[in-house]
Amino acid sequence: MTSIEPQHRTIKAFPGVLTASRVTLRILILLNWLYAAAILVGLVGSFTAEKQVMTILGVPPSAETQPLIHGMQAMALLGLVSIPLHYIILRRLLDVVESVRLGATFVAENASRLQRIAWALLGLQLLSIVIGEIADGVSTPKHPLHVDAGFSTAGWLAVLLLFVLARVFTEGARMREELEGTV
Repeated sequence: MTSIEPQHRTIKAFPGVLTASRVTLRILILLNWLYAAAILVGLVGSFTAEKQVMTILGVPPSAETQPLIHGMQAMALLGLVSIPLHYIILRRLLDVVESVRLGATFVAENASRLQRIAWALLGLQLLSIVIGEIADGVSTPKHPLHVDAGFSTAGWLAVLLLFVLARVFTEGARMREELEGTV
């Protein structure tokens, strides 16, 4: 009996979950790129057709709303920065799901993937704080800007959890290699 055999039993017990995960992650990767396109169109439009775009967004351009408009443009730019970070998370997670499907759960590559996911999530948490600060800085009582950004306890706990989980996978891969060397 090899060390991979018990993993195959688990995989065979839940093939639908892995298939659903693969399909969902592929859809999310596509949606991530569509989201990037939408942000890019809005950002370019905010410079080339400022009056029309900002009026659609409910912020008619005026001297009074210029800080708000610049803040929204800065947040859109940071939104574009978040796209590759989201891609890293989704792509690496898809790679982990694929390796699990193939029966190679505790391998060094998965530990490395989880660590990259953790770094990308850390980057997203930092971007969220910056975006939240920008929104708070340009929001006025007359033109409030409400964004779902800022410090997230759950987000920071997820970052810590992923770094720990990456370490667990590193140790699991090491133990698996040692076990295979003794069989």
